Amino acid sequence: MRRGPSNMGKYRKILVAVDGSESSRNALIQAFRFAFDEKCWITVTSVVPPYEGEIEILGIKDIKAALKKPCDDALGEAHRLADAERVLVKTVCEEGEVHERIVDLAEAENCDLIVMGRRGRRRSTFIGSVTARVIGHTQREVLVVPDGTAVGWKTIVLATDGSKYSAAAAERAVAFAQSYGGELKVISAADVPPEFYAEAPQAVDDLVRKARGFVADVKKQAEAADVPAETVVGESEAYQAVNNLAREQNADIIILGSHVRPGLRRLLMGGVTAKVIVYAPFPVLVLTNR
Repeated sequence: MRRGPSNMGKYRKILVAVDGSESSRNALIQAFRFAFDEKCWITVTSVVPPYEGEIEILGIKDIKAALKKPCDDALGEAHRLADAERVLVKTVCEEGEVHERIVDLAEAENCDLIVMGRRGRRRSTFIGSVTARVIGHTQREVLVVPDGTAVGWKTIVLATDGSKYSAAAAERAVAFAQSYGGELKVISAADVPPEFYAEAPQAVDDLVRKARGFVADVKKQAEAADVPAETVVGESEAYQAVNNLAREQNADIIILGSHVRPGLRRLLMGGVTAKVIVYAPFPVLVLTNR
């Protein structure tokens, strides 16, 4: 028999980063509801970025207070939303490089998960640069929540490429589906350039065969846990295959693994992960290597 809600609690502590944007507000509300189901503690942080300009040019007497106001406002709103949702939260105002402070606080608080909106107050990029940097630097799991979406676990799209990072993502996906009575849609993409079909058909066949093996392995893992799983092999760019499947299935969430090289603090995460998040109309849970 499939395990029920009593087996939740996969996360003990969650960190939510807010900046007053609509995206981070929705991420916060979704985190509250998720934390209630998971029976875990939640910390909310906002970060005051460093100021390196000329105070005189701005004509502001108390530059520190001016810089801190958005942080105070965002955390004040977090408390109001928490009261409305009947959730107890701890709030922390940090100062420094935004992504570094979020990553370091998650480590210091021993948080299992960082929750963020897809875009922040600055909309110069389709995926917020802070969100991208956090994923590129942390070894914690990161849940990215787009505007207007809700986190759910009934229909889970899991992307796999057979790597150990995908294996970790598969374990997490199976555990969530098992606890919440969900099902998996497992996809691996044979990302084949069009010219390969004519010039190297054997190479294409090999890629497709490997992809079939990857999804079959995950399906066995899911079935062993009594979790329904369907498999798909895509023959397009990986991010397109994943997002297309998520749309077709009206997925609740996409789960994937992402590699961050040890000792190398990268500015941005890997290309496939970034593109999945940019174009996904659903929340995305990213697991990096540990």
